[in-house]
Amino acid sequence: MRELIENIKGTLDAWGELTEVLLNAISLICIIVGIIISLSRSIQQRKHQPGVHPMHSYFRKVFGGWLVVALEIQLAADIVGTIVSPTNAHLIELGAIAVIRTFLNYFLSKELKEEPEYGKRLLAQKPAGRVVQE
Repeated sequence: MRELIENIKGTLDAWGELTEVLLNAISLICIIVGIIISLSRSIQQRKHQPGVHPMHSYFRKVFGGWLVVALEIQLAADIVGTIVSPTNAHLIELGAIAVIRTFLNYFLSKELKEEPEYGKRLLAQKPAGRVVQE
């Protein structure tokens, strides 16, 4: 019976490690895809509406959403990793990572909400009839 439990535990650990690696890979893919999509959409937006807002402003808005998703997936990977190997050191590390990523997500989300206001202030400051080229 003890051997069966050890086999099941070993199998679950292997699946947990695989899940952690897959989640980290998905997070990396989200970042890469996010950069590509954000760049292409920013360029398209700039072509269709030149001078409406700075190009980097639109890029940050689109990419910020992808980055929030990637951070959430990385946190899930860290949780899975701690489940697989629940030592005190891993629990402390997970707690620190969770706090750091929570702050990152909070401030990134706050910045994304404030981005439209920032763009409006920039437009109000530039001279009328002038299109800013980036």
